[in-house]
Amino acid sequence: MSGHIDVRHAGRTPSITDVAARAGVSIQTVSRVLNAAPKVAPGTRQRVQDAITELGYRRNPAARALATGRGGVVGVLTSSSALYGPASVTAALGLAAVEAGVHLAVEHVVDYDVASLELSLQRLVEQFAAGIVVVAPVREAYGVLAGAQLPVPVLAVSSGGQGPAEVSVDHRAGARLATQHLLDLGHATVWHVRGPRGWYEADQRVAGWHEALEAAGREVPPLIDGSWSADSGYSAGQLLGRIPEATAVFAANDAQALGLVRALVERGRSVPDDVSVVGFDDVPESAYFLPPLTTVRQEFSELGRTALQVVLRLIDREHAAGHAHDQAGQAGQAEQLTTGQPGWSVQLQPDLVVRSSTAPPRSGR
Repeated sequence: MSGHIDVRHAGRTPSITDVAARAGVSIQTVSRVLNAAPKVAPGTRQRVQDAITELGYRRNPAARALATGRGGVVGVLTSSSALYGPASVTAALGLAAVEAGVHLAVEHVVDYDVASLELSLQRLVEQFAAGIVVVAPVREAYGVLAGAQLPVPVLAVSSGGQGPAEVSVDHRAGARLATQHLLDLGHATVWHVRGPRGWYEADQRVAGWHEALEAAGREVPPLIDGSWSADSGYSAGQLLGRIPEATAVFAANDAQALGLVRALVERGRSVPDDVSVVGFDDVPESAYFLPPLTTVRQEFSELGRTALQVVLRLIDREHAAGHAHDQAGQAGQAEQLTTGQPGWSVQLQPDLVVRSSTAPPRSGR
């Protein structure tokens, strides 16, 4: 009697992962058998077919995506939160997919722990995604990616070079733009309320702020911890409102800037007369803040469109490589699991949007 669990009686439908485990092969080998690819050893093919029969596995109709590439499914792994950045990238990917005639299979993660991330990636593979876009910009997510052995190409969005292939915004350059703008107005230095630790964007914005101050030979004030929330900006504003020499602040995002301005005003500090404030993201509401917010704009629509274009190219390359591999008769070699191509990196440049929340310091007028 087999020691394998009979998944047909375990409360779930048999998956491609179950077939691979039963046959003792990789998911990629099962996919090749399902797609009638040549150059699979007869014994291996028979083991896979026997596992399919024993488990009662039924192929998902979307499986043909692995044979047709563009006409199939692209997986998206993203955060389940309503944070503006990840939500905007995911929405932009959806719009680009509609325009390209591609179906998206989206998996949301609540926590960025290893088990949750691995499970979500497995689910996308089981839905026969021909490629996967990861929009989970925390270092834990890309640490899992680096060690993953997936049978399809993977593209990371904003991973700081930790993903095998990447599309990102130059957050460091954006932070330099924000900081230099405040220095150019005549402020002696710029304070920064950072985003949450472990987030690539937050870390890069800290680095850009620090670089701009050092390049200008200015004092680097103590870094103030925060999150992406208006509440964290409000707490930072309560602190900064008690520091008279704090005349310029770069907030990690626009929500933070909103809370920051509120707290400064409550403490009797006028914006921008006493304190200039710059945000990051250019959310649609930022032009209607009081005062309208100077901020760094990143084009999420372009980011999503570019990410889809790149992952489709990776899928095309993978299919072309697989076809050439089969034609060359190299089926006996160890399979090369693909997670993208090192060096595939596209970085988009942000823009500074100047509004009424920044001005020269009082002594400079």
